[in-house]
Amino acid sequence: MHGTTIIAVRREGVTAIAGDGQVTLGQTVLKVGAVKVRRLEVGGGILVGFAGAVADALTLLEKFEGALGGARGNLQRAAIETAKLWRTDRVLRNLEAMLLLADAQTLLLLSGNGEVLSPDEPVLAVGSGGPYALSAAKALLRYSSLSAPEIAQQAIVIAGETDLYTSGNPTVLSVGEGS
Repeated sequence: MHGTTIIAVRREGVTAIAGDGQVTLGQTVLKVGAVKVRRLEVGGGILVGFAGAVADALTLLEKFEGALGGARGNLQRAAIETAKLWRTDRVLRNLEAMLLLADAQTLLLLSGNGEVLSPDEPVLAVGSGGPYALSAAKALLRYSSLSAPEIAQQAIVIAGETDLYTSGNPTVLSVGEGS
């Protein structure tokens, strides 16, 4: 199965995360409305998007939410604790997924290698259309006055024009000032 593009963008105190909902099996589109971005209740305003095997991603999301509760809503500390667990647990170690984690100040990528990465620029993307969405978002950040949610939405649309596994029909969530 292929077919997820997730992007997170931060601009002017607002963070947006967008994900397309297309799921494909081989050359067949199975679904276009899957929701792979969520707003978490724990931590007040944490957004997450996931790519990879859905069951694996949901398992990791559950582990992250548990760590987030233990870290009292601290995104970075919860991400590090989840990465430690991911690397050391024999079952979790084999999960094939990535999580994009965001709040109004922070963007993080939690990878299957147990890495917690923070980007140099206020944008991150994963999935089959991730490189296309990332390039589009960087250009829009540099050369437009669009808001973070608008950039995230347009980045998915643009990725969908190039990547066969991206529908170009995003779900967009945002957090921060005035969102």
